[in-house]
Amino acid sequence: MGVAAGGFSGWKGDFTGFFLGLRANNNKPYFETHRKQYELEVKAPMLALLADLEEEFGPPHRVSRPNRDIRFSADKSPYKLNIYADVERGGYVALDAEGLVAAGGRYMVEDAQLKKLRASVANDRSGKELVAIVEDLRKKGYDVSGQELKRVPPPYPQDHPRGDLLRHKRLIYSKRWPVGPWIATAKAKERVAAAWRDGAALEAWCSRYMD
Repeated sequence: MGVAAGGFSGWKGDFTGFFLGLRANNNKPYFETHRKQYELEVKAPMLALLADLEEEFGPPHRVSRPNRDIRFSADKSPYKLNIYADVERGGYVALDAEGLVAAGGRYMVEDAQLKKLRASVANDRSGKELVAIVEDLRKKGYDVSGQELKRVPPPYPQDHPRGDLLRHKRLIYSKRWPVGPWIATAKAKERVAAAWRDGAALEAWCSRYMD
């Protein structure tokens, strides 16, 4: 990334104004006029955040580019309304006009992983382990999502004791914080790091039973 650790001090610029302006004028003239603002007030703090967290959570897998891939989308607006990244040993972080999100788990689940997920949920030992992890995350204020099926998939019975988890096609924890004065300080880094630590048990479960 080319950014030294120890440099993150929050998003101090008007990133909210940038994203709201882009939402109203999602076009190249607007973005090019505000490109320097994007680089300095949106992207640079994100890179500094990732550099500060790299020792504990590993390097980023990716940092989003501002351009959307519109080749197969009905929405032809060219620019994303957020910036996001995910890291090797942590999770996912995103910033938009409304605030900051930290998340983790498994979002892009292949068929083989989905079969492993269901088998592990159905198994008493690994399934009960997951129930405890999910309950702990929810008690700490996280959303746990990915339940996309209306019915428990076969061959599992509809009254399976962990039927709610068997209806998941993904397994994601997340927490969103609305914009406040804290986001212009190092407290933003502390919130992301705390979320990824809280999600470590779920990450470990996914690695053990799905990957």
